[in-house]
Amino acid sequence: MDSRPLRVGIVGCGLIGNKRAAVIQNDAASALCAAADLEVNDAAALLRKYGEGGRARQDWRDMLSEETLDAVVVATPNKYLETISLFALQRGMHVLCEKPLGCNTRESRRMVMDARKYHAVLKTGFNHRHHPAIGKAHELVAEGALGPIYFIRCIYGHGGRPGYEKEWRASKDICGGGELLDQGVHVVDLFRWFLGDFEEAFGYAPTYFWNMDVEDNAFALFKTPCGQVATMSTSWTQWKNRFTFEIVGEAGYLIIEGLGGSYGSEKLTIGRRPRDGRKYIGGVPDENMIVFDGPDISWDLEWKEFVQAIRDSREPLGNGRDGLEANRLLAAVYRSVREHRPVKIAEVDP
Repeated sequence: MDSRPLRVGIVGCGLIGNKRAAVIQNDAASALCAAADLEVNDAAALLRKYGEGGRARQDWRDMLSEETLDAVVVATPNKYLETISLFALQRGMHVLCEKPLGCNTRESRRMVMDARKYHAVLKTGFNHRHHPAIGKAHELVAEGALGPIYFIRCIYGHGGRPGYEKEWRASKDICGGGELLDQGVHVVDLFRWFLGDFEEAFGYAPTYFWNMDVEDNAFALFKTPCGQVATMSTSWTQWKNRFTFEIVGEAGYLIIEGLGGSYGSEKLTIGRRPRDGRKYIGGVPDENMIVFDGPDISWDLEWKEFVQAIRDSREPLGNGRDGLEANRLLAAVYRSVREHRPVKIAEVDP
């Protein structure tokens, strides 16, 4: 690409579409030029607030067919992610598709294949990788600060809102699943980022409180080929927003708490085991805490990574393949729930 700003369109002008639009407006390398939503007034309002001209559309096909765009953000409910993303990819547009990358692995795989076929950059909306506490933890693990990693565990949840059971997230037809797909997909992506690919999954996905046809809680355990374990609890009955991510290794541990906003300030606790020379000894670890109390910059950092990947003609962090593999892990959990047994990841179609 040349040095002109990236011409961007957004399909889906709800909460997440507006988050993306605000970030695009603040990026000198990008220009929001078009928007589409079934509620065309929402698209028009988004363009007035964040855009640089352009026409609001009700039909996304019209927008993608008639506008000259370099990249598209697809921020619709899950059911429509694949169709819109494929339409854009097949026209040579780069795509940032919000998580999960389609409702299932079949849809994810089609997007990954078309991105490769049409030489387009496909990014999954995994902004959690760009939270500063999580990024710093990954940097420390990559440097070997914890030595061999033993296990990871995560708690992630909220309590919904009055009437949550009537929202689109509560529909299996529109979403393909419930809380496991909603927040769980972020968790399994982080598990893969820290530990690599997994061999086996086991899970339980009940509906405790909300009157809906999808799960409002999910519990899962994943195991790598070398025996490392990752466990998670994601919940729509957490009541008070919570995010805790713990990584435990031979040399110590990292504890991430909070994601900013209603989840509280991001904090990274670094625990280091005491040593006598080269040998680790018992006793209370030394702890150091880093607090990241500024605004949530993960969306800005993720967008900049997407734009730079396009300019560099490379895969972005949190690419289409990452979205596909995250959906494979979730598919293994859903199969485990149905069949009441551990499921090998290899049993799920790649």
